Amino acid sequence: MMEFVHKSVLFDEAVAALNLDVNKIVADGTAGGGGHSREIAKKADRLIAIDRDPDAIKVLEERLGDLPNVTIVNDKFSNIKEILRSTGVDKLDAFLLDLGVSSFQLDTAERGFSFHKDAPLDMRMSKKGMSAYDVVNTYSEYDLADILFKYGEEKFSRRIASNIVKARQDKPIETTFELVDIIKASYPQKAMRDSHPARKTFQAIRIEVNGELDELSGALDDAFDCLSSGGRIAIITFHSLEDRMVKEKFAQWSRGCTCPKEFPVCVCGNKPEGRAFKSVSPSEKELEENPRARSSRLRVFEKF
Repeated sequence: MMEFVHKSVLFDEAVAALNLDVNKIVADGTAGGGGHSREIAKKADRLIAIDRDPDAIKVLEERLGDLPNVTIVNDKFSNIKEILRSTGVDKLDAFLLDLGVSSFQLDTAERGFSFHKDAPLDMRMSKKGMSAYDVVNTYSEYDLADILFKYGEEKFSRRIASNIVKARQDKPIETTFELVDIIKASYPQKAMRDSHPARKTFQAIRIEVNGELDELSGALDDAFDCLSSGGRIAIITFHSLEDRMVKEKFAQWSRGCTCPKEFPVCVCGNKPEGRAFKSVSPSEKELEENPRARSSRLRVFEKF
């Protein structure tokens, strides 16, 4: 068996939020090493375990493949409608997303996700298509700076982008540590104390390579459409951009009336489509056991 270790963040809270029982059909859109999926499969009638990473799929087949109520699908969770059609499922009772990069992906050096390990610049969750190497070596200085600022909220984005472009004029930037050195050289000394200077840049490039925010944006409405009445969506996010998107979408579905406040009565007729009822951060105990959980948040929505 492949060693696919991923410590599921907010594990108990996420599984409880799905409100599982033996009659329910559930999709885990980021099944990974099967942590959440294994527990869901014990309690639900049927589980569709989805992941875009072919390494994760091999592990899921080893760990869950013999369970009769589990269907394993190698695809993006944003294709949820097509996945349900192909598996003969009409409606879901629960949909789980545990976003971001898995511990397995970070800890497998050759995948190129980690700024702590020297490896070829890659960062592709699906192991195909455009890589981090392509972004770093072909994007214009303007586009690099824009991505670092937008997806990494990196305040030194322009300086880092400028130094990347200068460095690649001599030779292509091929490894994670080559990129880390350029980022460190772009940072003022006093700013190095807060956290690792490469954290935000690596996050931004990873989001760009995998189209993570576009995928999430498209998936939210489609997942909502696939939910039965009383169905729930539980999403664990790991940075403010994802969390804001989920929070705003849940608020939109919960809002109902969109009339201006000065209108004495509602004329739009819009009714709330459900309720956002839970927002949880990790406990101190969980943070001690798993420091990677520090920025995570679980949000849960129930459809009326």
